Amino acid sequence: MKIVVVIMFCAILSSVSPDSDNMQDTCPTAPGEQSIFFINGYPCKNPTEINAQDFKSTKLRVAGDTDNYLQSNVTLLTASEFPGLNTLGLSVSRMDLERDGSVPFHSHPRSSEMLFVVSGVIFAGFVDTKNKIFQTVLRKGDVFVFPKGLLHFCLSSGFEGATALSFYNSQNPGVVNIGGVFGVDQEHIKNMMRSLITGSGSSSGITDGDVL
Repeated sequence: MKIVVVIMFCAILSSVSPDSDNMQDTCPTAPGEQSIFFINGYPCKNPTEINAQDFKSTKLRVAGDTDNYLQSNVTLLTASEFPGLNTLGLSVSRMDLERDGSVPFHSHPRSSEMLFVVSGVIFAGFVDTKNKIFQTVLRKGDVFVFPKGLLHFCLSSGFEGATALSFYNSQNPGVVNIGGVFGVDQEHIKNMMRSLITGSGSSSGITDGDVL
């Protein structure tokens, strides 16, 4: 009986963990062509060839290309693009928004997201499973959390562009865009997000001095 309880307890712990725990100090993703083996993660680099550069990335130094309809860009670094993240259960992204830029409703099925505003003003929010909206205005230095799997969005709401960094508790958080799933055009999604700003029934951190 005790053995059964222990097995069930271990199963529960493994099910709530964002990613599997690493079994060695480091495991940078092995370079090369696509593997013929399909595993839950990426093969490790040869330990004798690991160096400090495996744990450094310069891919978020430069702003992304915002010359598109949404006037936004999100550069996501997972264990595939940033070898040192492999088995650590982490990933990171940079979001660049023009003055009227937006990142439409989407979700990350395998991760929660912590958003840190580097510059500008961002109106951000998410919708829970009871269809309650949690939305607020974020400024430089502010942090906001999007819970795992919930639809969320971001809008630039200042007089200038905005930049933010996001951190995820998964080496591959995944992205599900509702526009792609339901065939909804981007203009409709953008207008729908902006309608939330004045919508009723929301939990909002908006104050009189906020720019929208």
